[in-house]
Amino acid sequence: MTQHLPFPSERIAVVSITRHGIALAGHVIAALPGARLFAPEKFAAEAEAAAPGANACYAGKTAEQIPILFSNFDGIVAIVSLGAMVRLVAPYLARKESDPGVVVIDEAGRFVIPMLSGHLGGANALAGVLAGALDATAVLTTASDARQTLAVDLLGRELGWTFEASHDEIVRASAAVVNDEPVALVQEAGSPDWWARHANGRNGPLPGNLFPFSRLEDVEPERFGAVLWISHRDLPAALAPRLAGKRVIYRPPVSP
Repeated sequence: MTQHLPFPSERIAVVSITRHGIALAGHVIAALPGARLFAPEKFAAEAEAAAPGANACYAGKTAEQIPILFSNFDGIVAIVSLGAMVRLVAPYLARKESDPGVVVIDEAGRFVIPMLSGHLGGANALAGVLAGALDATAVLTTASDARQTLAVDLLGRELGWTFEASHDEIVRASAAVVNDEPVALVQEAGSPDWWARHANGRNGPLPGNLFPFSRLEDVEPERFGAVLWISHRDLPAALAPRLAGKRVIYRPPVSP
């Protein structure tokens, strides 16, 4: 499946702090037209050569730039060691629902590693795009991607679906999927081709622990570790207590 950026490339910052890394950053910027390169001002000439008119050089420490980048960009591509980047971003982490997607690339351009907000923040999808552009390997460590199974928090994203669930419900449903617990998947609305168009690309049949239903009332919630419900309906009051804590509701766009 072809990878697509989860946000406009104008919302992506590329950070590099070495001469060789800045040269690689030029290839990253070329793959992401509209992205902006951030580099120390001592490498201003190299930054301009790598990304003409698309660079911003800063004085002082790189650590001082992180809160600015977190506030102004949806994605950050760092050509910095993974350990160093962990230390740089650690003081500014908030919530997976709001933190930007952060991707780290080694200076040789061999590996693209989603480091932060792989799913909701779009780092996994961004890594896929960059791996293709750089002929590199995307190193995905999220369980659903490593096992090529369903990512609960991304179901239907490319189709414009939204979801209704608490953080704990997403965690519980995700754990049920990757731990091979039985999961009910009820589709009453929306396009049926969501698996083929699933975020990050999927090959093969639907995972064996997902049991399809066409009507929520046909599900016995107690038999399942989670219930994924795709519908335009309100949650039936009689079922709400039995689904508490284990349901994720997906809302496809309503056709005009």
